[in-house]
Amino acid sequence: MSDSTMNRRTFARLFAAGGSAALLGHPRLRDHRPAALRSFDVRPGAVDWQAVRDQFVMPPGVSVLNAANLCPSPAAVLDDVVDHTRRLDSEPFPSFRSEIGGAKERTRGLLADFLRVSPEEILITRNTSEANNWVSTGLDLGPGDEVVIFSDNHPSNNQAWKSKGERFGYTVREVPHVDPHPGAEYYLEAFEAALTPNTRVLTFMQHTNTSGDVFPAKELCAMAREHGVVTLVDGAQSFGLMDVDLSDWQPDFFSGSAHKWPCGPKETGVLFVNQRMHDRFWPSMYSAYTGRTGLSRTHEGMGQRDTPAIHAFGTQIEFLQSIGQSEIEARSRELATMLLEELSGIDGVHMWTPVQAERRGAVVTFRPGELEPRDVLAALEGDGIVAAARGGSDRPGIRFSPHFYTMEADVERAVGAIQQYLRTGL
Repeated sequence: MSDSTMNRRTFARLFAAGGSAALLGHPRLRDHRPAALRSFDVRPGAVDWQAVRDQFVMPPGVSVLNAANLCPSPAAVLDDVVDHTRRLDSEPFPSFRSEIGGAKERTRGLLADFLRVSPEEILITRNTSEANNWVSTGLDLGPGDEVVIFSDNHPSNNQAWKSKGERFGYTVREVPHVDPHPGAEYYLEAFEAALTPNTRVLTFMQHTNTSGDVFPAKELCAMAREHGVVTLVDGAQSFGLMDVDLSDWQPDFFSGSAHKWPCGPKETGVLFVNQRMHDRFWPSMYSAYTGRTGLSRTHEGMGQRDTPAIHAFGTQIEFLQSIGQSEIEARSRELATMLLEELSGIDGVHMWTPVQAERRGAVVTFRPGELEPRDVLAALEGDGIVAAARGGSDRPGIRFSPHFYTMEADVERAVGAIQQYLRTGL
Protein backbone atom coordinates (compact mmCIF):
# COMPACT_ATOMS: atom_id res chain seq x y z
CA MET A 1 0.00 0.00 0.00
CA SER A 2 1.46 3.38 -0.99
CA ASP A 3 1.43 6.43 1.26
CA SER A 4 -0.80 8.29 -1.17
CA THR A 5 -3.69 5.86 -1.23
CA MET A 6 -5.85 4.14 1.32
CA ASN A 7 -8.81 1.95 0.44
CA ARG A 8 -11.94 1.45 2.51
CA ARG A 9 -10.80 -1.84 4.04
CA THR A 10 -7.52 -0.27 5.17
CA PHE A 11 -9.46 2.63 6.65
CA ALA A 12 -11.72 0.24 8.61
CA ARG A 13 -8.78 -1.88 9.78
CA LEU A 14 -6.87 1.15 11.04
CA PHE A 15 -9.88 2.48 12.88
CA ALA A 16 -10.69 -0.88 14.47
CA ALA A 17 -7.09 -1.32 15.57
CA GLY A 18 -6.39 2.08 16.99
CA GLY A 19 -9.32 4.44 16.55
CA SER A 20 -8.72 8.01 15.46
CA ALA A 21 -5.09 7.93 16.60
CA ALA A 22 -4.29 5.22 14.07
CA LEU A 23 -6.10 7.11 11.35
CA LEU A 24 -4.33 10.37 12.07
CA GLY A 25 -1.05 8.49 12.07
CA HIS A 26 -1.59 7.31 8.51
CA PRO A 27 0.52 9.44 6.14
CA ARG A 28 -2.40 10.05 3.75
CA LEU A 29 -4.37 11.78 6.52
CA ARG A 30 -1.57 13.18 8.67
CA ASP A 31 0.47 14.87 5.94
CA HIS A 32 -2.19 15.94 3.45
CA ARG A 33 -1.43 19.61 2.82
CA PRO A 34 -2.83 20.49 -0.62
CA ALA A 35 -1.62 23.52 -2.50
CA ALA A 36 -4.03 26.43 -2.28
CA LEU A 37 -6.55 26.86 -5.06
CA ARG A 38 -5.25 29.08 -7.84
CA SER A 39 -7.42 31.64 -9.58
CA PHE A 40 -6.93 29.52 -12.70
CA ASP A 41 -8.63 26.59 -10.91
CA VAL A 42 -11.81 28.52 -10.16
CA ARG A 43 -12.49 30.54 -13.29
CA PRO A 44 -16.23 31.29 -13.65
CA GLY A 45 -17.79 28.60 -15.81
CA ALA A 46 -14.59 26.54 -15.87
CA VAL A 47 -13.94 25.44 -12.29
CA ASP A 48 -11.46 22.58 -11.93
CA TRP A 49 -13.55 20.42 -9.59
CA GLN A 50 -10.77 17.88 -9.13
CA ALA A 51 -8.52 20.67 -7.84
CA VAL A 52 -11.34 21.64 -5.46
CA ARG A 53 -11.75 18.02 -4.33
CA ASP A 54 -8.03 17.86 -3.65
CA GLN A 55 -8.44 20.55 -0.97
CA PHE A 56 -10.21 17.99 1.24
CA VAL A 57 -8.62 15.21 3.29
CA MET A 58 -10.96 12.33 2.39
CA PRO A 59 -8.95 9.39 1.00
CA PRO A 60 -9.57 8.60 -2.68
CA GLY A 61 -11.48 5.46 -1.70
CA VAL A 62 -14.14 7.35 0.25
CA SER A 63 -17.15 8.84 -1.58
CA VAL A 64 -18.97 11.39 0.57
CA LEU A 65 -22.64 11.78 -0.42
CA ASN A 66 -24.03 13.04 2.88
CA ALA A 67 -23.91 16.84 2.72
CA ALA A 68 -27.44 17.13 4.13
CA ASN A 69 -26.09 15.75 7.41
CA LEU A 70 -22.37 16.44 7.77
CA CYS A 71 -19.76 17.80 5.37
CA PRO A 72 -16.00 17.51 5.60
CA SER A 73 -13.98 20.72 5.85
CA PRO A 74 -11.08 21.58 3.55
CA ALA A 75 -7.60 21.01 4.94
CA ALA A 76 -7.04 24.77 5.26
CA VAL A 77 -10.04 25.07 7.58
CA LEU A 78 -8.94 22.10 9.68
CA ASP A 79 -5.50 23.67 9.97
CA ASP A 80 -7.07 26.99 10.94
CA VAL A 81 -8.92 25.37 13.85
CA VAL A 82 -5.87 23.43 15.04
CA ASP A 83 -3.40 26.29 14.65
CA HIS A 84 -5.52 28.83 16.51
CA THR A 85 -6.41 26.32 19.22
CA ARG A 86 -2.75 25.46 19.71
CA ARG A 87 -1.80 29.12 19.87
CA LEU A 88 -4.60 29.89 22.31
CA ASP A 89 -3.44 27.08 24.58
CA SER A 90 0.23 28.03 24.32
CA GLU A 91 -0.30 31.80 24.61
CA PRO A 92 -3.30 32.20 26.94
CA PHE A 93 -2.50 35.85 27.60
CA PRO A 94 -5.29 38.45 27.69
CA SER A 95 -3.82 40.18 24.63
CA PHE A 96 -4.14 37.11 22.40
CA ARG A 97 -7.51 36.16 23.84
CA SER A 98 -8.71 39.62 22.87
CA GLU A 99 -7.18 39.25 19.43
CA ILE A 100 -8.76 35.87 18.73
CA GLY A 101 -12.01 37.13 20.24
CA GLY A 102 -12.10 39.62 17.40
CA ALA A 103 -12.49 36.64 15.08
CA LYS A 104 -16.22 36.82 15.72
CA GLU A 105 -16.39 40.23 14.07
CA ARG A 106 -14.29 39.08 11.10
CA THR A 107 -16.55 36.08 10.61
CA ARG A 108 -19.68 38.16 11.19
CA GLY A 109 -18.64 40.52 8.40
CA LEU A 110 -17.94 37.63 6.03
CA LEU A 111 -21.31 36.02 6.81
CA ALA A 112 -23.10 39.32 6.26
CA ASP A 113 -21.45 39.71 2.86
CA PHE A 114 -22.19 36.07 1.99
CA LEU A 115 -25.90 36.46 2.81
CA ARG A 116 -26.07 40.06 1.46
CA VAL A 117 -27.15 41.70 4.71
CA SER A 118 -25.49 43.90 7.35
CA PRO A 119 -23.18 42.69 10.15
CA GLU A 120 -25.57 44.30 12.65
CA GLU A 121 -28.15 41.64 11.67
CA ILE A 122 -25.90 38.58 12.13
CA LEU A 123 -25.67 36.41 15.25
CA ILE A 124 -23.10 33.59 15.41
CA THR A 125 -24.73 30.53 16.96
CA ARG A 126 -23.67 26.92 17.44
CA ASN A 127 -26.02 25.43 14.85
CA THR A 128 -29.44 25.75 13.19
CA SER A 129 -31.27 24.09 16.08
CA GLU A 130 -29.95 26.66 18.53
CA ALA A 131 -30.77 29.51 16.16
CA ASN A 132 -34.34 28.28 15.65
CA ASN A 133 -34.79 27.88 19.40
CA TRP A 134 -33.57 31.43 19.99
CA VAL A 135 -36.42 32.56 17.75
CA SER A 136 -39.13 30.40 19.30
CA THR A 137 -38.02 31.54 22.76
CA GLY A 138 -37.28 35.16 21.90
CA LEU A 139 -40.65 36.22 20.52
CA ASP A 140 -43.52 37.34 22.76
CA LEU A 141 -46.25 34.76 22.12
CA GLY A 142 -49.13 33.67 24.30
CA PRO A 143 -52.80 32.67 24.48
CA GLY A 144 -54.71 33.62 21.36
CA ASP A 145 -51.61 33.64 19.14
CA GLU A 146 -50.99 31.10 16.38
CA VAL A 147 -47.82 29.75 14.77
CA VAL A 148 -47.94 28.01 11.38
CA ILE A 149 -45.36 25.29 10.77
CA PHE A 150 -44.74 22.91 7.86
CA SER A 151 -44.97 19.19 8.55
CA ASP A 152 -41.75 18.51 6.65
CA ASN A 153 -39.68 20.95 8.68
CA HIS A 154 -36.86 19.39 10.64
CA PRO A 155 -38.40 17.80 13.78
CA SER A 156 -36.17 19.88 16.06
CA ASN A 157 -37.81 23.07 14.81
CA ASN A 158 -41.39 21.80 14.88
CA GLN A 159 -41.07 20.18 18.30
CA ALA A 160 -39.69 23.38 19.79
CA TRP A 161 -42.73 25.37 18.67
CA LYS A 162 -45.15 22.67 19.84
CA SER A 163 -43.54 22.31 23.27
CA LYS A 164 -43.39 26.06 23.83
CA GLY A 165 -46.95 26.39 22.60
CA GLU A 166 -48.04 24.03 25.36
CA ARG A 167 -46.03 26.02 27.89
CA PHE A 168 -47.00 29.55 26.85
CA GLY A 169 -50.52 28.89 25.59
CA TYR A 170 -50.31 29.66 21.88
CA THR A 171 -51.66 27.39 19.13
CA VAL A 172 -49.59 25.61 16.49
CA ARG A 173 -51.16 24.92 13.09
CA GLU A 174 -49.46 22.56 10.65
CA VAL A 175 -49.45 22.62 6.84
CA PRO A 176 -49.02 19.03 5.59
CA HIS A 177 -46.47 18.15 2.93
CA VAL A 178 -47.72 16.55 -0.28
CA ASP A 179 -45.84 13.80 -2.07
CA PRO A 180 -44.87 14.19 -4.83
CA HIS A 181 -44.15 17.92 -4.66
CA PRO A 182 -47.19 19.61 -6.29
CA GLY A 183 -45.37 22.82 -7.21
CA ALA A 184 -44.68 26.23 -5.74
CA GLU A 185 -48.14 27.66 -6.40
CA TYR A 186 -49.80 24.89 -4.43
CA TYR A 187 -47.73 25.62 -1.35
CA LEU A 188 -48.16 29.38 -1.64
CA GLU A 189 -51.91 28.84 -1.55
CA ALA A 190 -51.72 26.19 1.20
CA PHE A 191 -49.62 28.36 3.51
CA GLU A 192 -51.78 31.42 2.91
CA ALA A 193 -54.93 29.40 3.60
CA ALA A 194 -53.46 28.35 6.96
CA LEU A 195 -53.04 31.96 8.11
CA THR A 196 -55.70 33.57 10.30
CA PRO A 197 -55.96 37.01 11.93
CA ASN A 198 -54.26 35.40 14.96
CA THR A 199 -51.22 34.07 13.09
CA ARG A 200 -48.00 35.60 14.35
CA VAL A 201 -45.26 33.36 12.90
CA LEU A 202 -44.73 31.20 9.81
CA THR A 203 -41.72 28.87 9.70
CA PHE A 204 -40.61 26.60 6.86
CA MET A 205 -37.52 25.01 5.30
CA GLN A 206 -36.43 26.32 1.93
CA HIS A 207 -34.92 22.92 1.02
CA THR A 208 -36.05 19.86 2.95
CA ASN A 209 -33.71 17.25 4.39
CA THR A 210 -36.23 14.46 3.72
CA SER A 211 -36.66 14.37 -0.05
CA GLY A 212 -34.97 17.58 -1.18
CA ASP A 213 -38.16 19.53 -1.95
CA VAL A 214 -37.51 23.22 -2.63
CA PHE A 215 -39.94 25.97 -1.63
CA PRO A 216 -40.42 29.54 -2.90
CA ALA A 217 -38.80 31.34 0.03
CA LYS A 218 -38.99 34.84 -1.42
CA GLU A 219 -42.67 34.52 -2.32
CA LEU A 220 -43.62 32.94 1.01
CA CYS A 221 -41.86 35.74 2.90
CA ALA A 222 -43.63 38.38 0.80
CA MET A 223 -47.01 36.72 1.36
CA ALA A 224 -46.42 36.57 5.10
CA ARG A 225 -45.42 40.25 5.23
CA GLU A 226 -48.66 41.19 3.53
CA HIS A 227 -50.50 39.50 6.42
CA GLY A 228 -48.25 40.98 9.12
CA VAL A 229 -46.77 37.55 9.91
CA VAL A 230 -43.17 37.02 11.05
CA THR A 231 -41.13 34.50 9.03
CA LEU A 232 -38.41 32.10 10.15
CA VAL A 233 -36.72 30.38 7.21
CA ASP A 234 -34.81 27.27 8.28
CA GLY A 235 -31.81 27.38 5.96
CA ALA A 236 -30.01 24.29 7.26
CA GLN A 237 -30.27 22.70 3.80
CA SER A 238 -29.78 25.82 1.69
CA PHE A 239 -27.04 27.81 3.48
CA GLY A 240 -23.79 26.84 1.74
CA LEU A 241 -25.60 25.05 -1.08
CA MET A 242 -27.73 27.74 -2.69
CA ASP A 243 -26.91 31.30 -3.63
CA VAL A 244 -28.95 32.84 -0.81
CA ASP A 245 -29.78 36.56 -1.06
CA LEU A 246 -31.57 37.62 2.12
CA SER A 247 -31.70 41.25 1.02
CA ASP A 248 -33.97 40.04 -1.78
CA TRP A 249 -36.02 37.52 0.24
CA GLN A 250 -36.45 39.80 3.25
CA PRO A 251 -37.29 37.13 5.85
CA ASP A 252 -37.50 38.18 9.48
CA PHE A 253 -35.20 35.34 10.55
CA PHE A 254 -32.93 32.90 8.70
CA SER A 255 -30.91 30.12 10.35
CA GLY A 256 -28.08 27.88 9.20
CA SER A 257 -25.30 25.52 10.31
CA ALA A 258 -21.65 25.54 9.28
CA HIS A 259 -21.20 21.76 9.50
CA LYS A 260 -23.56 20.94 6.62
CA TRP A 261 -23.34 22.43 3.12
CA PRO A 262 -20.93 25.28 4.07
CA CYS A 263 -18.28 22.63 4.99
CA GLY A 264 -17.31 24.67 8.03
CA PRO A 265 -16.21 23.80 11.57
CA LYS A 266 -18.54 21.79 13.76
CA GLU A 267 -20.70 23.59 16.31
CA THR A 268 -20.82 26.94 14.53
CA GLY A 269 -23.87 28.45 12.87
CA VAL A 270 -25.69 31.65 11.99
CA LEU A 271 -28.93 33.45 12.73
CA PHE A 272 -29.97 36.44 10.63
CA VAL A 273 -32.32 38.81 12.43
CA ASN A 274 -33.84 41.44 10.17
CA GLN A 275 -33.33 44.98 11.48
CA ARG A 276 -37.07 45.47 11.73
CA MET A 277 -37.22 42.69 14.36
CA HIS A 278 -34.52 43.95 16.71
CA ASP A 279 -36.88 45.66 19.15
CA ARG A 280 -39.24 42.65 19.19
CA PHE A 281 -36.71 39.89 19.82
CA TRP A 282 -35.59 38.95 23.34
CA PRO A 283 -32.20 37.38 24.17
CA SER A 284 -32.39 33.71 25.12
CA MET A 285 -29.17 33.70 27.13
CA TYR A 286 -27.33 36.22 29.27
CA SER A 287 -23.61 35.82 29.92
CA ALA A 288 -20.20 37.27 29.11
CA TYR A 289 -18.34 37.78 25.83
CA THR A 290 -21.06 39.33 23.70
CA GLY A 291 -20.36 40.51 20.18
CA ARG A 292 -19.29 44.03 19.31
CA THR A 293 -21.74 44.88 16.54
CA GLY A 294 -25.47 45.47 16.32
CA LEU A 295 -27.73 42.86 17.89
CA SER A 296 -24.78 40.69 18.93
CA ARG A 297 -24.01 43.16 21.73
CA THR A 298 -27.16 42.03 23.55
CA HIS A 299 -27.98 38.60 22.08
CA GLU A 300 -24.63 36.83 21.85
CA GLY A 301 -23.66 36.62 25.52
CA MET A 302 -22.92 32.90 25.66
CA GLY A 303 -19.85 32.82 27.87
CA GLN A 304 -16.65 31.21 26.65
CA ARG A 305 -16.89 30.17 23.00
CA ASP A 306 -14.72 28.07 20.71
CA THR A 307 -13.18 31.13 19.11
CA PRO A 308 -10.74 29.15 16.89
CA ALA A 309 -13.74 27.40 15.31
CA ILE A 310 -15.50 30.73 14.83
CA HIS A 311 -12.38 32.10 13.13
CA ALA A 312 -12.25 29.04 10.86
CA PHE A 313 -15.93 29.54 10.02
CA GLY A 314 -14.92 32.80 8.40
CA THR A 315 -12.03 31.10 6.62
CA GLN A 316 -14.46 28.59 5.11
CA ILE A 317 -16.78 31.36 3.92
CA GLU A 318 -13.78 32.88 2.14
CA PHE A 319 -13.11 29.47 0.56
CA LEU A 320 -16.69 29.26 -0.76
CA GLN A 321 -16.49 32.81 -2.07
CA SER A 322 -13.24 32.05 -3.89
CA ILE A 323 -15.16 29.48 -5.95
CA GLY A 324 -18.46 31.35 -6.21
CA GLN A 325 -21.72 30.26 -4.63
CA SER A 326 -23.57 30.18 -7.94
CA GLU A 327 -20.89 27.79 -9.27
CA ILE A 328 -21.21 25.61 -6.17
CA GLU A 329 -25.00 25.47 -6.41
CA ALA A 330 -24.94 24.61 -10.11
CA ARG A 331 -22.35 21.88 -9.54
CA SER A 332 -24.24 20.27 -6.66
CA ARG A 333 -27.54 20.34 -8.52
CA GLU A 334 -25.89 18.86 -11.61
CA LEU A 335 -24.53 15.94 -9.60
CA ALA A 336 -27.90 15.41 -7.91
CA THR A 337 -29.60 15.33 -11.31
CA MET A 338 -27.07 12.76 -12.49
CA LEU A 339 -27.83 10.62 -9.44
CA LEU A 340 -31.58 10.94 -9.80
CA GLU A 341 -31.62 10.08 -13.49
CA GLU A 342 -29.32 7.07 -13.18
CA LEU A 343 -30.99 5.68 -10.07
CA SER A 344 -34.44 6.10 -11.64
CA GLY A 345 -33.37 3.75 -14.41
CA ILE A 346 -32.71 0.87 -12.00
CA ASP A 347 -35.47 -1.73 -11.64
CA GLY A 348 -36.94 -1.67 -8.14
CA VAL A 349 -35.95 1.90 -7.26
CA HIS A 350 -38.79 4.19 -6.21
CA MET A 351 -37.77 7.85 -6.26
CA TRP A 352 -39.10 10.14 -3.51
CA THR A 353 -37.30 13.24 -4.76
CA PRO A 354 -39.22 15.30 -7.36
CA VAL A 355 -38.24 14.77 -10.98
CA GLN A 356 -38.80 18.43 -11.90
CA ALA A 357 -35.54 20.38 -11.46
CA GLU A 358 -37.25 23.51 -10.12
CA ARG A 359 -38.87 21.50 -7.32
CA ARG A 360 -35.70 19.93 -5.92
CA GLY A 361 -32.24 20.84 -4.69
CA ALA A 362 -29.28 18.51 -4.14
CA VAL A 363 -30.90 15.83 -1.96
CA VAL A 364 -31.88 12.56 -3.66
CA THR A 365 -33.98 10.12 -1.62
CA PHE A 366 -35.26 6.79 -2.91
CA ARG A 367 -36.55 3.38 -1.80
CA PRO A 368 -34.15 0.58 -2.82
CA GLY A 369 -36.78 -2.00 -3.68
CA GLU A 370 -37.60 -4.30 -0.77
CA LEU A 371 -34.17 -3.98 0.82
CA GLU A 372 -34.00 -2.70 4.38
CA PRO A 373 -32.54 0.84 4.29
CA ARG A 374 -30.30 0.29 7.33
CA ASP A 375 -28.82 -2.83 5.75
CA VAL A 376 -28.20 -0.94 2.51
CA LEU A 377 -26.52 1.85 4.47
CA ALA A 378 -24.19 -0.66 6.12
CA ALA A 379 -23.34 -2.16 2.74
CA LEU A 380 -22.62 1.29 1.31
CA GLU A 381 -20.31 2.02 4.23
CA GLY A 382 -18.49 -1.23 3.58
CA ASP A 383 -17.97 -0.05 0.01
CA GLY A 384 -16.63 3.32 1.13
CA ILE A 385 -19.76 5.34 0.34
CA VAL A 386 -21.11 7.79 2.92
CA ALA A 387 -24.89 8.27 2.79
CA ALA A 388 -27.91 8.34 5.12
CA ALA A 389 -30.90 6.05 5.68
CA ARG A 390 -34.54 6.84 6.43
CA GLY A 391 -36.55 4.29 8.37
CA GLY A 392 -40.21 4.17 9.31
CA SER A 393 -43.18 4.51 6.98
CA ASP A 394 -42.63 8.09 5.75
CA ARG A 395 -40.55 7.89 2.56
CA PRO A 396 -38.19 5.18 3.81
CA GLY A 397 -34.99 4.56 1.92
CA ILE A 398 -31.55 5.91 1.18
CA ARG A 399 -30.59 9.57 0.92
CA PHE A 400 -27.69 10.73 -1.21
CA SER A 401 -26.70 14.39 -1.02
CA PRO A 402 -23.70 15.21 -3.23
CA HIS A 403 -21.83 18.48 -3.00
CA PHE A 404 -19.19 20.41 -4.91
CA TYR A 405 -16.37 18.13 -3.65
CA THR A 406 -18.18 15.08 -5.09
CA MET A 407 -16.82 13.76 -8.37
CA GLU A 408 -18.70 12.05 -11.19
CA ALA A 409 -16.83 8.86 -10.30
CA ASP A 410 -18.38 9.01 -6.81
CA VAL A 411 -21.84 9.20 -8.34
CA GLU A 412 -21.16 6.27 -10.67
CA ARG A 413 -19.79 4.28 -7.77
CA ALA A 414 -22.91 4.88 -5.66
CA VAL A 415 -25.27 4.06 -8.52
CA GLY A 416 -23.31 0.91 -9.32
CA ALA A 417 -23.48 -0.22 -5.70
CA ILE A 418 -27.27 0.19 -5.52
CA GLN A 419 -27.66 -1.62 -8.82
CA GLN A 420 -25.56 -4.53 -7.56
CA TYR A 421 -27.41 -4.77 -4.22
CA LEU A 422 -30.76 -4.96 -5.99
CA ARG A 423 -29.49 -7.52 -8.49
CA THR A 424 -27.57 -9.87 -6.19
CA GLY A 425 -28.67 -8.92 -2.67
CA LEU A 426 -26.65 -7.59 0.23
